[in-house]
Amino acid sequence: MKLPKELENGFIIFSLIAIFFLFMEALSYSNLFYLRLINIFFVFYGVNRSIKMNLSQGKKRFVENAASAIITSLVGVFLSAIGLVLYSHIKGGDSYIQTLPRTFLFAGHPSINTYSICLLFEGIASSVIVTMLLMLYWNNRFTTDEP
Repeated sequence: MKLPKELENGFIIFSLIAIFFLFMEALSYSNLFYLRLINIFFVFYGVNRSIKMNLSQGKKRFVENAASAIITSLVGVFLSAIGLVLYSHIKGGDSYIQTLPRTFLFAGHPSINTYSICLLFEGIASSVIVTMLLMLYWNNRFTTDEP
């Protein structure tokens, strides 16, 4: 059974982010918040891959492609948030979270849940932005949804 392209590409996004994060962790660069900006390229790659797959299958309706793109990015974001929760518990729980950069929506000493929820909100916002940018980029290849 073949997975839907949205799940497949969402898992690719998650895998690339996880490998990058583990690589940064191994090099002791995980405390540098600006390196997280590189994650956006992984999201662009996965979402763009979904749109290109749709177009190659003859799916040229704008709304259908937009839904596919947002689902792809959200799958990657949700898997990444779940992965962070699991990895944080393995590495020591809330004490591990204190070693991560505090560039989210909170101050003080966040818990695993607080940190992960903020990461989830940040990821959802970036998913919408990436989807809008790629839909604008591919706009001339889509047809209108009118009958």
